[in-house]
Amino acid sequence: MMKKLTFLIAGVLLFTLTDHLSAQERITDEEQARSIFEEVDDRRNSIESETARMEMVITDPRGRTRSRTMQSWNVVDGDDNKSLIIFSDPGNVRGTGFLTVREGGNTDQRLFLPSVGRIQTIGSAERGDRFMGSDFTYEDLGDQDPDDYEFEWLEEHDEYYLVRASKPGSDQYAYVEFEILKEKYALQKIHYFNNEGEQIKRLEAENLEQITDQLWSPAKMTMYDLREDRKTEITWSDREINTSIEDWRFTERGLRRGI
Repeated sequence: MMKKLTFLIAGVLLFTLTDHLSAQERITDEEQARSIFEEVDDRRNSIESETARMEMVITDPRGRTRSRTMQSWNVVDGDDNKSLIIFSDPGNVRGTGFLTVREGGNTDQRLFLPSVGRIQTIGSAERGDRFMGSDFTYEDLGDQDPDDYEFEWLEEHDEYYLVRASKPGSDQYAYVEFEILKEKYALQKIHYFNNEGEQIKRLEAENLEQITDQLWSPAKMTMYDLREDRKTEITWSDREINTSIEDWRFTERGLRRGI
C-alpha cells in the first residue's frame, strides 16, 4: 500500500511540474508572436521572383491517386505579390489557370476554365472550396499575410516556435497554429482548427532547400484533410529565382494564354 501511495504522489508531482513548465514555455505576448511570424514573411518576400514546375498528387480515402502537372510564376514587390499557376497535364485540365494578386492589402483571385472559355472571380463565398479537387482551398493558396491574423501566444520548443493566431476573415478556420523552425525561420507545419477547437487539417513542409542566404523553402508540401482522411502532395522542381517575368503573365491575357 505504501509503494502504491508513493507512486501516486510521484505521478501527481510529475504532472504538476510538467504543467508548470508548459505554462512557463507559453508566452502570451501578441507582439512577440507576431514578430516571429513577420520574420518568416520577410524572408519569403526577400526574393523578387520565382518560376517552378509543380506536381500535384491527390489521394482519396481509398488510396486512389490523381496527378496534375503545373507551371508557376511568382513576383514579389514589398508587401504586394502576384502568382500564376497554369495546368499542363492531364489533358482534361490542360490550360486551366489560377491567378492571385495581392496589392494594397487586398487579394483578388481568378480562375480560367478553358472548357467553358471564361474567367471566374473567386469571391469570399468560394474561398473555402477545394482547388481543382485537391485538399487545398482557394484560401489556403492565398498569401499568408501577418495582417490577416490576430496573434494570441507562442510556445518555445527546442527546435521550433509554436505560434497560435486566429483568423477573423476566415469562414473555414477559427484559428491556426504555426510550427516555425528557429534557425531557418521557415514553416514546417500548420495546424488548422474549427470553432469547436477540432483540428481539421494539417500542412506539412518537407525537404527544405536553401534558396538564398536568408530563405529556406520546402520542395514538398502535403495537406492532410483529417475529417475525410485525404491528402494532397505538391512538389517543386526546376526552380529559378530572381529571373525576369513579363507583367502580362499576371493579367487576364496571361490566364487565357497558358504556358
